[in-house]
Amino acid sequence: MATIERFEDIEAWQQARILVNDVYAATNGRAFSRDYGLRNQIRRAAVSIPSNIAEGFERGGNKEFIQFLYIAKGSCGEVRAQLYIAKDQDYITQEQFQTLTHQTLRISKMLAGFIAYLQRSTYKGAKYKP
Repeated sequence: MATIERFEDIEAWQQARILVNDVYAATNGRAFSRDYGLRNQIRRAAVSIPSNIAEGFERGGNKEFIQFLYIAKGSCGEVRAQLYIAKDQDYITQEQFQTLTHQTLRISKMLAGFIAYLQRSTYKGAKYKP
């Protein structure tokens, strides 16, 4: 496993950043302009994913990091739920729905694997270094 020195090195963060850009692109359409509430909520949920990964990492301790990774994972589910609503309202196409849903599932799996790794690790975090 490669050494992670910055949150930008975390693959789940990199993928979450791409997801945010893709969510913004999908919600820029005319259909979403009618539903400011849903557009705002899905964007905020998407932004929450890389933000929580970064914040947890910067806290410097594994327990806190894991907690923030769980929050990021929850935000993946929130985005996915909102994608169903967007699709049901014909705000996004079936192709957009499938692509974005696949991205959220992939990131969620990455986060679950990272959490499991950190839970097994004896490393306590950067703030506990001697």
